[in-house]
Amino acid sequence: MYILANGKVITRSQSLPYLPDGGVVIDGTMIKEVGKTADLKKKYPDAEFIDAKGGVIMPAFINAHTHIYSALARGLSIKGNNPTNFYEVLDGTWWAIDRRLTLAGTKASADALYIDCIKQGVTTIFDHHASFCEIPGSLFQIAESAKRFGIRSCLCYEVSDRDGEEKSLQAVKENADFITYCEEHPDDMLKAMFGGHALFTISDKTFDRMVEANNGRTGYHIHVSEGMNDVYDSLQNYGRRPVQRLQDHGILGEKTILGHCIHVNTAEMDIIKATDTMCVNNPESNMGNAVGISPVLQLYKKGILIGMGTDAYTNDMLESLKVALCSQRHNACLPNVAWCEVTDMLFKNNAKMAERSGFPTLGVLKPGAAADVIVMDYKPYTPFSDANIDGHMIFGMTGRQCQTTIGNGKLLMKDRELIGIDEEAENAHILEEAKKLWRSLDSYDG
Repeated sequence: MYILANGKVITRSQSLPYLPDGGVVIDGTMIKEVGKTADLKKKYPDAEFIDAKGGVIMPAFINAHTHIYSALARGLSIKGNNPTNFYEVLDGTWWAIDRRLTLAGTKASADALYIDCIKQGVTTIFDHHASFCEIPGSLFQIAESAKRFGIRSCLCYEVSDRDGEEKSLQAVKENADFITYCEEHPDDMLKAMFGGHALFTISDKTFDRMVEANNGRTGYHIHVSEGMNDVYDSLQNYGRRPVQRLQDHGILGEKTILGHCIHVNTAEMDIIKATDTMCVNNPESNMGNAVGISPVLQLYKKGILIGMGTDAYTNDMLESLKVALCSQRHNACLPNVAWCEVTDMLFKNNAKMAERSGFPTLGVLKPGAAADVIVMDYKPYTPFSDANIDGHMIFGMTGRQCQTTIGNGKLLMKDRELIGIDEEAENAHILEEAKKLWRSLDSYDG
């Protein structure tokens, strides 16, 4: 049993939203009690005390859309790759990487991303994986890393026809096999979805194969209208807009996540709402790829459950939050919009999406919730409470200020030191796999 206390507690619970000097009691994988520091120490004298040192104690972050396979690309410049449109970004960068990503590379990518998550207070991710060099076993390799590092993970493999039918069939099978594994080995830390890449890389035949292999067992995690490629391809080749195609194939539903949704129109929004399908916004990636800004405000007004991801552009959810706010205001040409929407996306909706996907109660500090708790090394010099916490996060905090991370009741990092992990050794093996990948791309001579 732990007592994590002596900090400013932001619970995200209406019943007890803020304590200026308090903490949480963690018993096993769950939060047992939230209260004042002195009261908790007196009530649980035998519990191990973890000192928050005046920092901000709060629920850990959830990343609703990321890509483990991109982790080894940090600092990479592929010779001759100078994309001028979104397709060239995909083909010249990300597809080039995943076509060379071995199982060993997948493992190194997962290890790198999970370490970064711990260090930035992220304890739950929804990953969308691709490693067309070696598909079979890739999700299971990631799952091993997830268990080793203690990060909740909802995994899927992105089915695509871009590398031919054999690879497409392998991707369908990898999803189906991993879903079966998760059914046979239920675990609050590991879930499965059925992945799909952008619609312009998926034929109707492949969609039918995906639906048959899934057989209604779980939701889908798929890229939708990230670029205009999706819209043009769907209209020209199928006479339907992307969301309509998904509806035709029975892909939509309350457990399905649509990533990006930048170029969806109002009719498609109505379909998303009517089917209770979820969406995820990835603001930095969208801007970096110059594909546009998702109509978050309109989606929100429709009552669609929309969460926040990073698309692996960063692992810092506060960085993503800041960009989400600025991009929506810039897009609307209004400096007084989007505050409630983007903060809800990160702090409320991501937890709702996790619950729909089978995870326990996350995103809140209260008795019975999962013990996913972080401490932020943040000493405010202006008034601070639950009434203005979001302002402090947007204008004062960054993910790197996380000093202590607890996931599922397990201490993963304390005072910025990873627990049970030899970070130097991990970095060394990750670096070697990164060098191999870069050499295969003719982008490293060392």
